[in-house]
Amino acid sequence: MAKNVGLTVSGKINGAVNGKVIGRLRLVSQGLLGPGFSSVPDAVRSMTAMQAQDLPAAMWAVGCRVPGAGLSDVRAALDAGTVVRSWPMRGTLHLVAPEDLRWMLDLTAERLLRSVAPRHRELGIAWADIEKCRDIALELISADGPASRAGLFAAFEAAGQPTTGQRGIHILGTLCRHAWLVLGPMAGNQQQFAAFDQWIPVSRKPEGTDALAEWMLRYFTSHGPATIRDFAWWTQLPLTQVRAAFESVRDQLVCLEFAGTEYWLSPTVAALLEEGVPGSRSVLLLPGYDEFLLGYMDRSLVLDTAHSGKIVPGGNGVFKKTLVAGGEVIGTWALQGTGSSAAVVPELFEERKPPVYTKAARRYLDFLAG
Repeated sequence: MAKNVGLTVSGKINGAVNGKVIGRLRLVSQGLLGPGFSSVPDAVRSMTAMQAQDLPAAMWAVGCRVPGAGLSDVRAALDAGTVVRSWPMRGTLHLVAPEDLRWMLDLTAERLLRSVAPRHRELGIAWADIEKCRDIALELISADGPASRAGLFAAFEAAGQPTTGQRGIHILGTLCRHAWLVLGPMAGNQQQFAAFDQWIPVSRKPEGTDALAEWMLRYFTSHGPATIRDFAWWTQLPLTQVRAAFESVRDQLVCLEFAGTEYWLSPTVAALLEEGVPGSRSVLLLPGYDEFLLGYMDRSLVLDTAHSGKIVPGGNGVFKKTLVAGGEVIGTWALQGTGSSAAVVPELFEERKPPVYTKAARRYLDFLAG
């Protein structure tokens, strides 16, 4: 039976738990507090999946979880295929371990295809078009190696497959979701597309309920404390299916009841509630789209809802970089200048004494130079 920590009351549990404490527990689970992860591939594998539609932001999301890692280390992992980037869930790019991508796609691809079907009809994309573009792409890559998006678009256009008005990117996304293509090595600041089976020659094969149960256990281990609804939102899998699979992993997790809601986390991280949760004075400079904020359906424990609009100004879907102090998002930040004159400039949500972020800023600048 899963262990329950504390008693459910309004605001705090036994005077020890509040939103900031849960935030700090999440920082530990995500490798942002404590020793971190040992390498770039280890960080991505341990995190299960990391949102990555903004590639520079995703690179820093990995880097800030691996002590001493530099930008070149993340690029090297992408070039070597020890980390891959694709659309495993939510129609959004993520970084994942290569051996995990196929079984994740097996769980989500058909549901994602149904969700984009109306848009495909608007764009005039039929399944025959997908198959034709698949054959064109694989023939091009077989002959010349990994191809750029522009190169693939040119080949599609030459074969009578328009790519304007988002038609091209929807075709590429579908080819990736069905494990024919995957984003591969870097070419400048962009990734090229590779043939899935060539770039990822070995894939793990958990199936059905076992695959979903593994995904769920890894999510709560890497993102906990989190709710079952958080996981269902994160993967966009049906809540009824998620609840059924959860029964096979709940005895490997700890249940933390807070403010009438059950949060699940690993026993190792839960033990910190008795030993002492670190990070009360921690200051982190996280990228936009980081899993600390976007890995959950409900972000109100770590971000005051009054300030949500300051993270995504105008609701345009573009997330600003976040300044996190003591497990709470207290502002945003930006990098101004270049080279030796580059500096981190914070913007706090409220008037307060700024936290000391010098060490965090140095870490970010060192990452960019590394």
